[in-house]
Amino acid sequence: MAVTGCSQCIKYMLFFLNFIFWLAGGVILGVALWLRHDSQTSSLLMLQFEGNQAPGTFHISVYVLIAIGAVMMFVGFLGCYGAIQESQCLLGTFFTCLVILFACEVAAGIWGFINRDTISTELINFYDAAYIKALDPVDTPSRQAASKVLEVFHDTLECCGKGDDNQLFTAVQSSLCPKKTIPADPLISQSCHTKLRDLFTEKLHVIGLAALVIAVIMVRMNTNMHNYRLVLGITKVSLKNVCVCDFSLLCV
Repeated sequence: MAVTGCSQCIKYMLFFLNFIFWLAGGVILGVALWLRHDSQTSSLLMLQFEGNQAPGTFHISVYVLIAIGAVMMFVGFLGCYGAIQESQCLLGTFFTCLVILFACEVAAGIWGFINRDTISTELINFYDAAYIKALDPVDTPSRQAASKVLEVFHDTLECCGKGDDNQLFTAVQSSLCPKKTIPADPLISQSCHTKLRDLFTEKLHVIGLAALVIAVIMVRMNTNMHNYRLVLGITKVSLKNVCVCDFSLLCV
């Protein structure tokens, strides 16, 4: 039985919001893929030193974001189709998926808050290990590998050293640090520790903003989904009631 009046208004508004939800999933997926293939983070997180890979905690969070974006697109399509078909089964499935997604996002947000400094700290420790090895006075293959790792860090972040560098590092600084274009100060001297913290703080702000947008949309979708299922259930059993549809999508 086709819905009419207020119910029809809610139906098409719900379809529109589901379409926005689907688009948001696409945006989240796009942002996650950009974070995964960003030249700065990719070049640093693909480094290896003495058989150890650079810490991949950042990639784990990005993969979670990719999964959320893909699931959001699927759930958004399910909601659009369920709204047009007026299917309580599909809409019920959609509502359940929204609740699960919201719970997962809350859990991911708590994990991210607890581990917000872990990513930069792990990579700083990886940098420090290569830094110490690069200062080894004995020229070994391990030292050469460490020097190459430092060069990638320095060229990618345009930094040099830890900020409290000793005389040993100063002696090899010219071969490891990128050059400035200003003759008066030919070597870039900003601390790589600071640069690493700034880099991943910026990336995490992007992830946090994306998560906030998802949360707001989900709360609104859950409210409208509940209202529409109630109205649809009343319509199916042919109960007559008078509805006034306003912009808040509530029937009074």
